[in-house]
Amino acid sequence: MRFTTIYLGENKIEVFNNLLGRETIKVNGEIVSRKFSIFGAEHIFKLKENEESVEHRIDFGFGFNGVVFSLYRENKPIIESPKNGCLLFIAIFFVALTIGLLKDFVLK
Repeated sequence: MRFTTIYLGENKIEVFNNLLGRETIKVNGEIVSRKFSIFGAEHIFKLKENEESVEHRIDFGFGFNGVVFSLYRENKPIIESPKNGCLLFIAIFFVALTIGLLKDFVLK
């Protein structure tokens, strides 16, 4: 499913992800990066700007509101999303799930 679309100069960047962890980046309809990841991956690709090829990077991650991403042009942020605090939430969730499962199976 399409996560977001970014219009950057003359370029159209489409960001896709799905529940199985497949992340895809398309620039002007052409796939420039595809990776599988559970907790977010880093995608590096080049865009043409004024007849010059410029490196860009998109980082996926998790925040309190779900999946977030940041876009960088030559390591300078264009879009930055906060990614803090989610790992603590995930850890607490898995600990609670484990305790709940152990309680159900061990105490019966």
